[in-house]
Amino acid sequence: MQIRNEIAADVSAIEAVTIAAFLNAPHSGHTEHFIVSALRKAGKLTLSLVADAKGTIIGHVAVSPVSISDGSAGWFGLGPISVTPQQQGRGVGSRLMREALRILRQQGAAGCVLLGEPEFYGRFGFRADPTLILPDVPAEYFQAISFDSSRPHGVVSYHGAFDAKR
Repeated sequence: MQIRNEIAADVSAIEAVTIAAFLNAPHSGHTEHFIVSALRKAGKLTLSLVADAKGTIIGHVAVSPVSISDGSAGWFGLGPISVTPQQQGRGVGSRLMREALRILRQQGAAGCVLLGEPEFYGRFGFRADPTLILPDVPAEYFQAISFDSSRPHGVVSYHGAFDAKR
């Protein structure tokens, strides 16, 4: 399996992987594939990495810029991250996470936030931070990792693409 940047020919496979990955997810609005598409159309996919297993896309991760009400710069939101149901639990998502975080660090990002399960994302260094707020979500599921000494505080806003419904 190879982790690489998406290419134009991957778009429909990324959509299929994302739909399949969230089909039975209990906390999903089932709009994740619309979000990825809207981010792409808006030019806001800072990173769009695929897990390619001999020409078959089995996973994807999107990373896009976020804004923080205190004006902190260089922060990104990771997600959605998707792995086909048949490949879940085999380390595909972990490899996508590690590569996305490695690239963000390499590019000089200040940090990254995400919404997800603390048990899973904690192993990558993400922690709930009471000084960072994503409105209308339980605080323990909104997590951050800082790549430098910056400690932002305030309300985090994702790009409008996260409101995409189709």
